[in-house]
Amino acid sequence: MAKEKVLNDLFDYGLKIYQNNTDFKFSLDSILLAEYVHLNNKVKNILDLCSGNASVPLILATKTKANITGFEIQKEIYKLGIESIYYNKLENQILFYNADIKDHDTYIKNKKYDIITCNPPYFKVPNTNVINKNPSLSISRHEIKITLDEIFNIASMHLNTKGEFYLVHRVNRLDEIILLGYKYKLLVKNISLIKTKTQNEPYIVLVRCVKDGLPGIKIKDNICIDNLQTYQKLFEEEK
Repeated sequence: MAKEKVLNDLFDYGLKIYQNNTDFKFSLDSILLAEYVHLNNKVKNILDLCSGNASVPLILATKTKANITGFEIQKEIYKLGIESIYYNKLENQILFYNADIKDHDTYIKNKKYDIITCNPPYFKVPNTNVINKNPSLSISRHEIKITLDEIFNIASMHLNTKGEFYLVHRVNRLDEIILLGYKYKLLVKNISLIKTKTQNEPYIVLVRCVKDGLPGIKIKDNICIDNLQTYQKLFEEEK
């Protein structure tokens, strides 16, 4: 299949987003992550890790005037993101780096953020039998370039005290997420479990962590997203 760039609606946010038909596309997980973030007027600086084609920064920009910084390691996907940022005239709010977030000292050394978000690769490389033959999809889905442990470490370094880290991931890694939260002083405070059909088990988890927070976790009843017409304000009652 020949690679083709297309300009799509970014769901119902009044934005457009560039994608191509062979590489990573923004997903429902990214929409849920952006909706899960608690925003208020005190939030001035947001950092998004593993940004892909910038869907999370774009959606957050519809909800806040805060400065948003994103990192995407893959050049072709980054190009799509930067095109979308300029198309939507958000270049004065969103700063987008084509860089490995593990090189953060080069770009954001000593910079602290009020909120950090991440939709990371979900699968450990040693524990999967299927690595996509498309390198772009492999990097997006598998921990080839960065691990969950490294993401927690970087988030901890760049969050203000009492700053919030928001993560979307697979439910089967929730135990690891909680342990990493303790390891890096990003204690899990809220958990929301997502399922796509009423009869199915939840498979996606949304997590809110607080830097130097106190122990204690609140778990939201399972949220079923089957046939929703919009995801906006889905978590409004939690904010």
